[in-house]
Amino acid sequence: GQQYCNQIRENRGQLGDIWFLDEVFIKINGVLHYLWRAVDQDGDEIDILVQKRKDKSAAMQFFIKLLKGQQVPPIKIVTDKLKSYSAARRKLMPSAEHFTKQYENNRCELSHQPSRQQERQMRRFKSQGHAQRFLCCHGIVNNLFRLGRHLMKARNYRMFRERLFDEWDRVSCIQNPT
Repeated sequence: GQQYCNQIRENRGQLGDIWFLDEVFIKINGVLHYLWRAVDQDGDEIDILVQKRKDKSAAMQFFIKLLKGQQVPPIKIVTDKLKSYSAARRKLMPSAEHFTKQYENNRCELSHQPSRQQERQMRRFKSQGHAQRFLCCHGIVNNLFRLGRHLMKARNYRMFRERLFDEWDRVSCIQNPT
């Protein structure tokens, strides 16, 4: 799973320059953990991080992980009103604008739904590492196959879907008999 994700990450190119950040709690063996998630303006998941804390140092660790994966800081960050986001942004990304208006962060709030569905199907996660590995790969593969069918004509959708399956076959080393 992780090898597939690394190859998809290498080929996906640069993601958007507006980041929507959010955190949600998940229970792992009865202990509360926080799932931090970053999504760009197109709805593509940038990265996730599972941690036990929700303070400034946790936000800093999440921002460092995001910047390491993207190499380019965002122009704009949209979050909820959690104070640790502001503190970490001031230290690591002072040039990025920070917006905290109500309902602006809905794009990231909605991105938690597939994770919740997978969590229920798997009957919860077994450990923090298990949740981190699975959700990281799940988000990247979900980005690959989430086309926005309602936004395009059937012909274009079929063409894009065919390209995506070719990409998946290349990444997963599957040989088609055709």
